[in-house]
Amino acid sequence: MGKIVRRVLDGYLTLIEWSPSDPATVEAAEAIFRREVESGYVAVVQEDGVHNSDPVRSLPVDAERVVMTMPMGGG
Repeated sequence: MGKIVRRVLDGYLTLIEWSPSDPATVEAAEAIFRREVESGYVAVVQEDGVHNSDPVRSLPVDAERVVMTMPMGGG
């Protein structure tokens, strides 16, 4: 079971869960993923509690958790 979450001030908000073996839930998760990315969020995969530092551009269907976060400014 996979999950897309959005990082919020006090933790995470679950946006959707999907099962890789259920095409309807994968399609719904892909739509949510696209909506979030088009809204300015960056997606990273979280495995074993650790965020991958490389953003993903499409939904990794086999991921356990995809975290949507706003880009960090710096300079």
